[in-house]
Amino acid sequence: MATDMAMADPQTEPLLADWTGPHGGFPPFDRVDVEGFKPAIMKAMGWTRAEIAAIADNGAAADFDNTLAALEDSGRAYKRATQIFRIYTSTLNDERLRSIEVEMAPLLSAFQDEIVQNERLFARLNSVYEARAGLPAEQRRLADVVYSSFVRRGAGLRPAEKARLKEINRRLATLFTTFRHNVLADEEGYALVIDDESALAGLPEELRGSAADAAAKRGQTGKWLFTNTRSSIEPFITYAARRDLREKAWRMWTARGDHPGARDNKPLIAEILKLRAERAALLGFKSHAHWVLDDNMARTPEAAMALMTRVWSAAVARAREEIADVRAIAEIEVGGIDIEPWDYRYYAEKVRKAKYDFDRAEVSQYLQLDKMRDAALWVARELYSLRFARIDDVPVYHRDVGVYEVTRDGRRVGLWYFDFFARPGKNSGAWMNEYRKQERFRRDVTPIVSNNANFVKSEAGQPTLISWDDALTMFHEFGHGLHGMNSDIRYPTLAGTSVKRDFVELPSQLNEHWLLTRPVLDRFALHHRTGEPMPESLLEKLEPARNFNQGFSTVEYLASALYDMKIHLAATPDEPIDAAAFEKQVLSEIGCPKEIVMRHRPTQFGHIFASDGYSAGYYAYLWADALTADAFEAFEEAGGPYDKSVANRYRTTILSVGNSVSPDAAFRRFRGRDVSTEALMRDRGFSGADR
Repeated sequence: MATDMAMADPQTEPLLADWTGPHGGFPPFDRVDVEGFKPAIMKAMGWTRAEIAAIADNGAAADFDNTLAALEDSGRAYKRATQIFRIYTSTLNDERLRSIEVEMAPLLSAFQDEIVQNERLFARLNSVYEARAGLPAEQRRLADVVYSSFVRRGAGLRPAEKARLKEINRRLATLFTTFRHNVLADEEGYALVIDDESALAGLPEELRGSAADAAAKRGQTGKWLFTNTRSSIEPFITYAARRDLREKAWRMWTARGDHPGARDNKPLIAEILKLRAERAALLGFKSHAHWVLDDNMARTPEAAMALMTRVWSAAVARAREEIADVRAIAEIEVGGIDIEPWDYRYYAEKVRKAKYDFDRAEVSQYLQLDKMRDAALWVARELYSLRFARIDDVPVYHRDVGVYEVTRDGRRVGLWYFDFFARPGKNSGAWMNEYRKQERFRRDVTPIVSNNANFVKSEAGQPTLISWDDALTMFHEFGHGLHGMNSDIRYPTLAGTSVKRDFVELPSQLNEHWLLTRPVLDRFALHHRTGEPMPESLLEKLEPARNFNQGFSTVEYLASALYDMKIHLAATPDEPIDAAAFEKQVLSEIGCPKEIVMRHRPTQFGHIFASDGYSAGYYAYLWADALTADAFEAFEEAGGPYDKSVANRYRTTILSVGNSVSPDAAFRRFRGRDVSTEALMRDRGFSGADR
């Protein structure tokens, strides 16, 4: 099989050719031509069709090798080309590329449906699945996973139902792309520009400097520009003394995708919900939420709601205490004002200083971006014996991208790309990507992963300082990378992060815990001017302050997760839902304090409306948090976070196994029992949980 490898010329067809060269091979970013994406992908589709036809029309009786293994080995050129295409659409999505993406999205969706709906192929997969009992464990798991995936995506439907499903998926692909483009356009099209230095009162010096640099780069020298991104707006509304400017910034940020006209995402959301509900019904499920949860650890929406409801009660109780503190300090400072969402972070920061003598701006002086990256690399060395060496002999798609070769015991493990800074055309937020999954199938293939963020660059010549939350996000995404990098699986479908949605966040959220450890802070939390380590007096405040504002942050997140679940349970194929009205309804029903809004308002909620990704699955962060808290207690019980025996057990039972075993079984192998949700309540400092 794998005829594409022989057909593709690396010089004339770089998007299709195998990734070769030193360091185990790498994406040919130096030979990418945006105009070449469509013809390359269409050609790769043709090759894949031929490979699928050869499997489906094989006259021999179906067995693992001639059917499932052959399918696993098919479409490699297609996967390479579309992977590079998605890297570009998420990091360098200019106007020309966006038009190509709009054209390609429904074609890519239809092609996937074409494979799933191939009746002869599915019949052979079914034969292998029914005879799977005699297969080795990993092959048996692959048969389970692939067969289940085909069934869940409609392989067993009647012809008319398949046709309608294909139409739904094509339309959803277009809606998802348009939704994301609308948000990106609002992030690029709006900015807060200040031309009066006195209006910067309260802002840290470094934030002023980066804003001045951002303004200069846009031809507005002498002004200060705050981009419409979380990494720019959240610090602004945390420190800016001018209440009117905080409100302006907050409204600009929360209104992304919510402007009347061509870029209004509300009509898109209504259509997405109707189509998802219709698709779920076609597939035999009560709702889109039931379809999603059937393939997750939680299994049912009721189970996910039960966990969210339990934590919600504790979180709201804590949040109301925090709001009372915020009101009290605002009363002292300015007299009676009604605390609004754009006020909350500003006064909460003052409460933090008053309660803990803890200044987040002061902490940021010790959090240099490069040092925090090095801290994450150091932890990976201490726990998993990984070594990182910066390399400069591989191409990158942007000059800001840095590449490291990863080794263990002198042997190459893979490549790691870091892309930290915001730029036009780049998706907001932070994420991990697997450019190439690890496998030991036809040959040994090492993984290639990336970590992506949107930090605001400092002014020229100055180190980029990040907040404590930004540092946690870096460690979070690095944890996803560790999941992909430590994979040790034969078949790529089961490798790396290809696990259930509410399990995939365990490695990322667990990795956050090492940021707060003293070895990391002592070595890497160094003042950006003096190089001195964070003083003991400040270190001692970090742990007590860790649970500060946990009520707010949990309510902010859970409001989004509950909205996600409730709107997908309520959606029907017939009646459109007004996303904004439903937002108000849900926040009222759950008793969300008015001072706190959803972390992701509907019109910018890309997790659930820019793809099927986390739809009816945003709860997964909380579900994984329960696993995470319990898993970290395993380290604590063994004597500390750097216990090598626990780290090795975690690597071999969780990080390396991918989806070759069920997540429930993987966690039991690591912990020796099922998860305890009590650890989650203890970790967040909520009442009602005891050891």
